[in-house]
Amino acid sequence: MKGFILGKKITQIQGFTEGEKRIPITVIDSNECYLVDVKIPSISGYFAVKLGIGWKKTIKKPVQGELEKAGIKTPLAFLKEIRLEDYQDKIKVIEENNKKGIIVNEKKIFIGEKVDPSIFFQKGEKVDVSGISKGKGFQGVVGRHNFAGGPRTHGQSDRERAPGSIGQTTTPGRVYKGKRMAGHAGMRRVTIRNLSIFKIEGNKIYLKGLVPGKTGQWLEIKSSLS
Repeated sequence: MKGFILGKKITQIQGFTEGEKRIPITVIDSNECYLVDVKIPSISGYFAVKLGIGWKKTIKKPVQGELEKAGIKTPLAFLKEIRLEDYQDKIKVIEENNKKGIIVNEKKIFIGEKVDPSIFFQKGEKVDVSGISKGKGFQGVVGRHNFAGGPRTHGQSDRERAPGSIGQTTTPGRVYKGKRMAGHAGMRRVTIRNLSIFKIEGNKIYLKGLVPGKTGQWLEIKSSLS
């Protein structure tokens, strides 16, 4: 099966495999996920679907117009396009009664309709999960890049978490671009690949393992290519 959906990270719990091995479980809620639009190469230049999820009190006028065009009355909080060039042979674009939609796993979904995880996924399937990692503010090189720090002996009691030398002498006389140094850590897009689906209950997806972001983080879930 090939699928894609948006969800919200609810909590992290523990579960047990058939061999009574304890494993970490992440619970993702995909309730109220809508198909907002379908992008096709002949018009947009690429193949993708646009999904939306959540509720927001106020939204911008362009987003409101897009949702009204799709027939969605809920002001969605999180909208995301998911590129599907690698799945073109498994997903077909259709149009019936002036409504555009797609066929995935022999199921029809039209723009404005809710997307149910049970349509796409099943127990044991591998998925890739993308989201924004937790922000950790300004961090030193030990916390940000796992540097070991300096020795605690030979009079270096104040250098335990120092980065050490960052450049050369006369040649080239500068610090190379991309040098690992202290700075803002986290708050970046992270993708965790090949997580197994532990089970699906209603609109909740239970994944084996941990995913990026704090509780309440919006996530993209897509079937793994491997």
